[in-house]
Amino acid sequence: MLKLSSLTRHISVRHIDEMECAAAVALAIFLAHFLGTSHMDWAAFASYMVMRGRVEETLTRSILRIIGTMVGGGAALLLMPIAAGHWIAHAILMFMIGTISIYGALTTKRSYAWLFFGLTFAMVALDQIEQPHLALKAFVHTRVLETFAGTISCVVISVVSALSFRRWWPAIRTAEPVVVLWHPHAARHALQAGVALASLIALFHYFKLPELSQSAITIMAVMIIPVTGIGVSGFIPVSRRVLQRFVGCILGAIYAFTILLAVGDHTFGLLAGTLIGVILGRHIENGDHPRRYIGTQFTLAVLVVLVPESYSHVTIEPAVERLSGILIGMAILEPVLLIWHVLSTLPNHWLKRRDSSN
Repeated sequence: MLKLSSLTRHISVRHIDEMECAAAVALAIFLAHFLGTSHMDWAAFASYMVMRGRVEETLTRSILRIIGTMVGGGAALLLMPIAAGHWIAHAILMFMIGTISIYGALTTKRSYAWLFFGLTFAMVALDQIEQPHLALKAFVHTRVLETFAGTISCVVISVVSALSFRRWWPAIRTAEPVVVLWHPHAARHALQAGVALASLIALFHYFKLPELSQSAITIMAVMIIPVTGIGVSGFIPVSRRVLQRFVGCILGAIYAFTILLAVGDHTFGLLAGTLIGVILGRHIENGDHPRRYIGTQFTLAVLVVLVPESYSHVTIEPAVERLSGILIGMAILEPVLLIWHVLSTLPNHWLKRRDSSN
């Protein structure tokens, strides 16, 4: 019989965290299906992102995500009808909400709630613009349900794990976020995010780009960097995140499409492939290297492809469209950052040339 001491030598805190994430994702998919939500992948990704090794941290992130989702959804219900039919008004609203959300996410203690306030508003607003026939209240309702499914799942798994596995493999407490009242670089960084988000609406007006909400999620996600690392220009640190998001999504998509081709529409095969992908992604994310963000994006791509709206009707087209939306978001954000980077470095370059000429 295998002794407990021998078992603990072969299993690490990292392995427990990966198993917790897989269990939380599985439970979130089941709850989302039971509740009849339209985007089970969002519930699954919510559980993955909220899950932490300590119950109090998981519960706090769950509450903040729910609050941010509800306030963002409420803002969309209140403001979108006012701007109905006017794309410039929509773009102004997106710029304002996006800027406020990113600045709050960069500088406040409750950064997670601020992020999801903006994310939810963007998702609801952009899906409404892309599909005006959708009932706005129903769409907000299903987004809240998906968030509840994801957060409840990870809280349940976190509590069960705390009463069992975490007694032998306790988690390390996550560092508290940096809090500042006013930060000019963060304000400029948030304004750039707002410009990129507003550009989505302008480009849709002229070119009818698909999956705007995925593009918005990409823009907001990669712009969240430590406030101390923004500097005069966030182009380089954000570009690193964009590159890692691109690599992670490509690797995750290759893995997920391979699973999809291998198992077809077999529910248990898709679920097994999903959970293995979640474990692989979390393993990369937990690694001791500077490319951990690749693991998060690997998992995102796996969930986008392998968690369909309905397991009874699995098609590849929605996954391809969502992945294309991610790439579009990257393509829109990078020029905005590059233009500012060039403008911000020109004065220094000019001064150096003047000094050298003297």
